[in-house]
Amino acid sequence: MTSTRTEKLLKLRPASRTPAKEPAPLVAVGVFQDDDTLSPVARSLDDRVDGAFSRVLEAGDFRGKEEEEALFYTTGDGPRRVLFVGMGKAESFDRETVRKLAGRVVRRAEALSVTSVHLVVPALSHEEGGAAAAVQAGAEALHLAAFDFRELKDPDPDDGPKPLVTRGLLSVDPGEGGSPPAEEIVEEAIRIGEAHGAGENLARVLQFRPGNVATPTHLAGIARELAAEVGLDVRILGPAEMEEEGMGALLSVAAGSDEEPRLIILEYRGGGEDEAPLALVGKGLTFDTGGISLKPPSGMESMKFDMSGGAAVLGAMKAIGMIRPPVNVVGVVPSSENMINGRATKPGDVIRTRAGKTVEVINTDAEGRLILADALSYTVDEYGPRAMVDCATLTGACVVALGHHAAAVLGSDDDLVEALREAGDRSGERCWPLPLWKAYRKQLDSPVADLKNVGGRPAGAITAGLFLSEFVGETPWAHLDIAGTAYGEVRAPYQRTGGFGFPTRLLLEWIHSAHG
Repeated sequence: MTSTRTEKLLKLRPASRTPAKEPAPLVAVGVFQDDDTLSPVARSLDDRVDGAFSRVLEAGDFRGKEEEEALFYTTGDGPRRVLFVGMGKAESFDRETVRKLAGRVVRRAEALSVTSVHLVVPALSHEEGGAAAAVQAGAEALHLAAFDFRELKDPDPDDGPKPLVTRGLLSVDPGEGGSPPAEEIVEEAIRIGEAHGAGENLARVLQFRPGNVATPTHLAGIARELAAEVGLDVRILGPAEMEEEGMGALLSVAAGSDEEPRLIILEYRGGGEDEAPLALVGKGLTFDTGGISLKPPSGMESMKFDMSGGAAVLGAMKAIGMIRPPVNVVGVVPSSENMINGRATKPGDVIRTRAGKTVEVINTDAEGRLILADALSYTVDEYGPRAMVDCATLTGACVVALGHHAAAVLGSDDDLVEALREAGDRSGERCWPLPLWKAYRKQLDSPVADLKNVGGRPAGAITAGLFLSEFVGETPWAHLDIAGTAYGEVRAPYQRTGGFGFPTRLLLEWIHSAHG
């Protein structure tokens, strides 16, 4: 269970024939709400079922609302089944609409035990990225929807799960008067979408693996495999190297566990030799009991997801290695457990960080910011990044503020914060800014140390961000608090309950925009 290849890639390619003629067990096309005129592709598929869909429309039994579906069976050559899927109103059409369309198609295919689908995606507007953006979004979502974590289950139970979708075709519906995109545009969009899907699915695999499997040493082993698989440089720091670096904050969190901590570094070199890299830093807390400030037992099993930020950084680095963009990127994952033994850090203890600042530990359950503090300091000094983004399941306060639909983004650079917000909109992994005003900094004042590790209940997500800001120097930096978005119940049809891989694709969209 150490392989990075447990997240099998869906085999996806452009369709070679029109949707009405391409042999496939299931072809699916989206229909906008209250659209009086079907697109040319939808009309051709309606003809393929002898106008049956038109009769459903005339009867008022299908209006094109989201989640509406109409399935028909055919005879003769071409597709075996035709599925019309509602996409909602045309004025709201965007990349996320395409992802939801793809997700619903995969779920219907699973219900039918169909393992191969042909998805027809409408072209987006030029401002939204055109046909290429639609194909990329469709390819991403097909891979994400087809993912299911089954590696710890009996592979052949009598009442086992239905087979997964393993093959797919993609076509573009250019709309009335439009022209299909060139094949090379579709192929490149599929390549990028596949990489995004593969990266996020790796993050999900790591999230789903329990704490007795996905330990810090396990994550380090995954990083080594990734480096060999997609051409990255890797470096792993253990406790001895951390002592040499003066990483007292990271080591203080790990002190209560028998599992050794690791600082995982992956480097991708696609830019100039002297070009400063973009840096991704992800919290890799593989299990969080809360330490001596013990969490309530109810729901504690979900604390295996406390490494979701680190999983997303590893997933993003995999995708970057697959895509090979012309930019330098470094991914850093501080990883440890937060457990309880006789050596565990106690509330009231004062620790010294790598940056030299002392911290009074008020709550040992605010450990993520401690391991990130040393990782951020190390990344700044070792790599001098031109911009740095960290992501972490950091605070319950973020969930209270923004719920489960957006991560919080806070940072020292307004342009960077805005670039991440825009990347979140494109990826469907949205984030929203919170302030880092100096007025909040007083909540971190300590009578015995340079600062406390918590600032009390008011503005908890903000004071956590301010704590991290103490360790980034002058580097343009932003923090993504993903506590409400990294895992949970299904919120989109291409997800499954559990780990979502958030914000892997947001980070990738930012990398694309930062070098483009």
